[in-house]
Amino acid sequence: MQMPNYLELATGDMETTKAFYTKAFQVDFTDYGPEYAGANTDAFELGLACFGETPPPLPGFKTDDIAAAEQAVLAAGGTIIRETYDFPGGSRFHFRDPGGNELMVYYYAPVG
Repeated sequence: MQMPNYLELATGDMETTKAFYTKAFQVDFTDYGPEYAGANTDAFELGLACFGETPPPLPGFKTDDIAAAEQAVLAAGGTIIRETYDFPGGSRFHFRDPGGNELMVYYYAPVG
């Protein structure tokens, strides 16, 4: 796995939040429905989630093997709090570390 290279932020106003990051940081978003948008570069990805609440930011680790990553998290003492699920282009799961922080691990399926 890589060091965290993904950050998901919650928003109650998708369009205003996208406009802010676009204007302030020249970020280009791709919409994945009305409740999710993502922007990525070679080094980092920013996701915006509009789910009606504002939890803390959600950092994520990218992996090439989601099943092995889940086993590694469990073996290290983490707790799976959201089982692996699919999203457009890949899959992910959420976990808590021993300190109580929520993080996630994600996998992108190869395109083509």
